[in-house]
Amino acid sequence: MIKKGVASIVFFLWACSWQISAHTVVVCKTCPVDSVKKGIAIAQASDTVLIQKGTYPEYDIYIDKPLTLKGENYPVIDGQEKGEIIKITSDHVTVDGLFIINVGVSYTTDHAAIRVIKSEQFTIQNNVLERLFFGIYLEKSSHGKVYHNKIIGEAKDEYNSGNGIQLWYSHYVEVSHNHVQGTRDGIYLEFSDHITIQRNTSTKNLRYGLHFMFSDNDVYTQNTFEENGAGVAVMFSRNIKMYDNTFKKNWGPSAYGMLLKEINDAEIVNNTFEENTIAINIEGSNRIRYKDNDFIKNGWAIRVIGACYTNTFSGNNFMNNSFDVSYNGKLNDNQFKSNYWDNYTGYDLDRNGIGDVPYRPVKLFSYIANKTPETIILLRSLFMDIIDFSEKVSPIFTPDNLMDAEPLMKKRQ
Repeated sequence: MIKKGVASIVFFLWACSWQISAHTVVVCKTCPVDSVKKGIAIAQASDTVLIQKGTYPEYDIYIDKPLTLKGENYPVIDGQEKGEIIKITSDHVTVDGLFIINVGVSYTTDHAAIRVIKSEQFTIQNNVLERLFFGIYLEKSSHGKVYHNKIIGEAKDEYNSGNGIQLWYSHYVEVSHNHVQGTRDGIYLEFSDHITIQRNTSTKNLRYGLHFMFSDNDVYTQNTFEENGAGVAVMFSRNIKMYDNTFKKNWGPSAYGMLLKEINDAEIVNNTFEENTIAINIEGSNRIRYKDNDFIKNGWAIRVIGACYTNTFSGNNFMNNSFDVSYNGKLNDNQFKSNYWDNYTGYDLDRNGIGDVPYRPVKLFSYIANKTPETIILLRSLFMDIIDFSEKVSPIFTPDNLMDAEPLMKKRQ
């Protein structure tokens, strides 16, 4: 007990001495310290560099010691399109409240408004980034937070645009409450594990609202991905949890709300997929639980391409989709149970809320449209109804065991 008490006193004295020793260096256009670089050079470890309102034409700002870089009334850091603007290589750095513009575009170097390299315990928050190449770029950095930033790009072509928020070989990072718009990929992760992506809005990006590869044990919750070029791409990852997200209005000839490729052991629960060309496009993905999702007014709700096994679909609402499920093979060990299908015409004699007749969600016409896309012009024709009815009576091309044996009579609330 005595040792613990001594340790507590020592920690308290150290904390007090740190508070006393930490200083604030003020930067303003009429101050002795009139540039951000000068302020950082003068500051000691754990100081605050307070940047007052104004425009500071600077780039290659280098932070190699623990600091808080804080803006007052959103001072503008103008990189003049000459290169990277802020680079952080120290632990315990905070960048807060800056307006950063004009990152230099390069075809050989991924210039960013804010780059964090091999750092821990960092916080990037409350910043506005515009006219950028890459926005916030985390490289081999962990245990940090990217919070409440607004990132607005002007991407027109993939080859000369960068991503809004990028994580590369970074772990245990929280990315939350950010707005990302007009970049190549809104949020991009590669080889980044144990990441939490929550309450972000990623919209009108050139390619993907969210794109991640080789990134395991990540959680994505309460995000909105809307009007992006091709929605969200999820590739070569495992143990992914995606809860309470909205995927909306991702339209185009090859667009989807979500693409799953080589994903295993994941949970996709309580999401809304509305007005996408394809809500979920699935390829080579196994042992995924799709539960309590809403599929509303999509072209395809679920489109399965290639080998996908041991997946479960339960408690989902399928409403006003052109095709609820599209499946391109005869083999199936995926389970559909207790979903609501607005096209279900069965009955419920015992009034237990479950249809007495199984429902087959895969229509022959969806199989034909997969093989020959041009036939989609027949979608609302009598011909489609005839071939769908014939396949329902005697399945030849679609899996005869792919059915919902307990369809819900009313949609899940």
